[in-house]
Amino acid sequence: MGALPVAGEGLHSQPLGIRIGISALIVVLYIGLLASAAHLVSHFENRDERPGFTLDDVTGAYHGIDSPGLLGTALERGHPETLPVAHKDLLLAWLTSGRIVEDYDSLDLEIPPAEIIDQNCLECHTRAAGAARGTAIPPLEYFDEIKEIAFSRKVLPTPIKVLAASTHAHALALSIQGLVVIALVCMTRWRRRWISPWCAIMGLGLVGDVGGWWLARFSPSWTMCIMVSGAAYSLAQGILLASVLADLWWPRAMEPTVEPVVATKSKSKSRSDMEKES
Repeated sequence: MGALPVAGEGLHSQPLGIRIGISALIVVLYIGLLASAAHLVSHFENRDERPGFTLDDVTGAYHGIDSPGLLGTALERGHPETLPVAHKDLLLAWLTSGRIVEDYDSLDLEIPPAEIIDQNCLECHTRAAGAARGTAIPPLEYFDEIKEIAFSRKVLPTPIKVLAASTHAHALALSIQGLVVIALVCMTRWRRRWISPWCAIMGLGLVGDVGGWWLARFSPSWTMCIMVSGAAYSLAQGILLASVLADLWWPRAMEPTVEPVVATKSKSKSRSDMEKES
């Protein structure tokens, strides 16, 4: 028990070597938290088959995405109404052929999709027409614009075996890491009512993060729970680690010393002593 900080003194009362060692390990933990954020972005980026890191990337990883292209959806619901059935069938066959880029203006087809779109869609789907009407009509003047709404997205979620292995590794490691942080912060001089909410946020954040991985397989709405909970876990742990560092190196204010009062024996004699002497 002699190695533990004295109640009220915190970790600053520990020898210099112990404080340096704990501080160095906390710095490594901070590096690990930053590396985790960078890995999250690089690992899930483009998971939704679109550039950049978005919420859809996380949804694709844990729930999957099955989103038909806007162009195919519009054709199937009968838009535009004036489009001949034969042309509609040709466009739908083109969108599901897996050769959207190759066959867009291919002369090997009976009628190239580019020609059908030019003849039946550009009356409304141009930048000028959208600006005149004040509506967000997707322009179809160039293939780069058509490509954005032509492709369907079908992203399969992470396989159950891989998810189970990831849960096994992360749940054990991160929970032990959190327990160590809580143990350290409980040895500090800071008031428990201040550190207690951050400990709760860190613990609940980890539960929401890891639990959300599995719940998101049933509903994509749990994806937001994963993002918020993971951020809460990392933020709370960062704040708790900062409080430990502060306690390690922030000296306590000097308490005023009180001179001991030495009781002196009274020189006056009691009545009983005087009677004994007489």
